Amino acid sequence: MDLGIEGRRAAVAAGSAGLGLATAQALVNEGAQVAICGRDPERLAAAVASLGPSAIGIQADMSTSAGAQGFAQAAAEALGGHIQILVANAGGPPPGVATATSVEQYRSALELNCLSTIALALEAVPAMREEGWGRILAITSIGARQPIAFLAASTAARVATTAFIKNLATEVAIDGVTANTIQPGTHRTARNADLSAEQSAELLQSIPAGKLGNATDFGSVAAFLCSDMANFICGASIIVDGGASRGLQ
Repeated sequence: MDLGIEGRRAAVAAGSAGLGLATAQALVNEGAQVAICGRDPERLAAAVASLGPSAIGIQADMSTSAGAQGFAQAAAEALGGHIQILVANAGGPPPGVATATSVEQYRSALELNCLSTIALALEAVPAMREEGWGRILAITSIGARQPIAFLAASTAARVATTAFIKNLATEVAIDGVTANTIQPGTHRTARNADLSAEQSAELLQSIPAGKLGNATDFGSVAAFLCSDMANFICGASIIVDGGASRGLQ
């Protein structure tokens, strides 16, 4: 299936590992020119090497809105034109229940998982609207739909991001720009590679599909949401979790 994005310029934040890297790979596979960022220069270089000649690596830190804005600016310069596909992504804040999480920890989570997304979008959107084509996709979490008790800060930030993307979508849709979120459950990535057998068994019991998600499959779903064919999907939050979330909405 041709997604119609060959030659498009894409920026994938925190794309040096995990679901960000899988999304970058899916976009590269579709012929997009992709800029990714990461904090660790060695990991970033390895990711770019795995993606091939259509990828560019930029060292940047998504934990601040200034870092996010800087990545968007550097990506546009390196790609030779404005960003046409923007994938907002960042790591997760430390775990903690609601009453054991400090105000400062909530503030840091909002900076990392919400304000960085806003900064990326505000930098990229004007040129997308002027061109009359653009795709914005924020990788969040099923925690934005069904709160995860031990990830209180992450839940708060992901919900805020979802609200921003929904508002943005209603504003830019008329200009040919879509804005959506994709809400992953637990996938088989390096981040959860160290789970014990007991932890893995308990986790699998909570997933009706009976398995962890495949990062490559996730990337394919993300790439579709950035495609020409997804032009009428705007303001949506797409769950990719093997049925783990139980809510109707």
